[in-house]
Amino acid sequence: MVVPSPTSMRTRKTKAVRIPVIDLSLERSILSELVVQACEEYGFFMVVNHGVPMEVVSKLENQGTEFFSKTAAEKKKAGPATPFGYGSKNIGLNGDMGELEYLLLHTNPFSIAERSTTISDDPQQFSGIVNGYITKVRELACEVLDLMAQGLWIGDGTVFSRLIRDVDSDSLIRLNHYPSIKDWDPSSKLTRTDDQIGFGEHSDPQILTILRSNDVDGFQICLRDDRLWVPVPPDPTQFYVIVGDALQALTNGRFVSVRHRVVANSSVKPRMSMMFFGAPPLSAWISPLPEMVSPQNPSLYRPFTWGEYKKVVYSLRLANNRLEFFKLHPAGAGDQKVTSLI
Repeated sequence: MVVPSPTSMRTRKTKAVRIPVIDLSLERSILSELVVQACEEYGFFMVVNHGVPMEVVSKLENQGTEFFSKTAAEKKKAGPATPFGYGSKNIGLNGDMGELEYLLLHTNPFSIAERSTTISDDPQQFSGIVNGYITKVRELACEVLDLMAQGLWIGDGTVFSRLIRDVDSDSLIRLNHYPSIKDWDPSSKLTRTDDQIGFGEHSDPQILTILRSNDVDGFQICLRDDRLWVPVPPDPTQFYVIVGDALQALTNGRFVSVRHRVVANSSVKPRMSMMFFGAPPLSAWISPLPEMVSPQNPSLYRPFTWGEYKKVVYSLRLANNRLEFFKLHPAGAGDQKVTSLI
């Protein structure tokens, strides 16, 4: 069932909106319709009764807290993020910055084991906890993706989920840590204003993201129609689902990847979020599915591999619309649905 979020906040240049909340314990045919509706209207929704044990979540959060509590010198041993490992303030290689630090890991167990030696004093324990979390949130992501396929009346019900179940999936796990206002670096070039950014405006390039954060707010999504920012109330017991660029292409623009950001932490408590980015193998082809294309709704995008798309992602700034580089037709009235957030 879709129910209104219990909290709404209003700040400058933002709008109070009821975020869709979907109960995964409902009957499947109803669920699939609700998921499609949320993806079409927002590209974003919360899931409850998700089946991920809170113990699994807490263990990873504790590992993150332990790591980010280390000295700067100790944390730098896990970096620099190129792209995997520890990073601070610099987001990517093209000048984007934010008031945060982070760990970015590939979900491949061998990669996690290798990276864990510079992250944790108990690498085996760290690897086991991270892998346990990935297993559970990947299951959640696949369940949601299968519901999407059903709701779109796609013949192959696993057409989305098998891309991230693939042994060569390029999926990632990321922990973002936004220091409390009392811990801000006084030497930072970033100024403390109401519009200070923790993580700048962007869409996620992958198929979908499973987001979980602690109880500190700051996360916002951008409405497609009026470009206003919607503060999303944090709920550490639930997960948010974010439509990514690859899913927008696969659905031929029926689902639109939501643009989002995190404003700098103004709380006395650090904000920490954990994201699972579900992605296909580098060699996988991405193009609108046949069920999403018709004479009245022609294909918007040319076929491309995930590896090709990643190269474009890494060459651009956060806020750039990467899918524009893969469109078959110039932007116009027929493309308004896709380009409304450029």
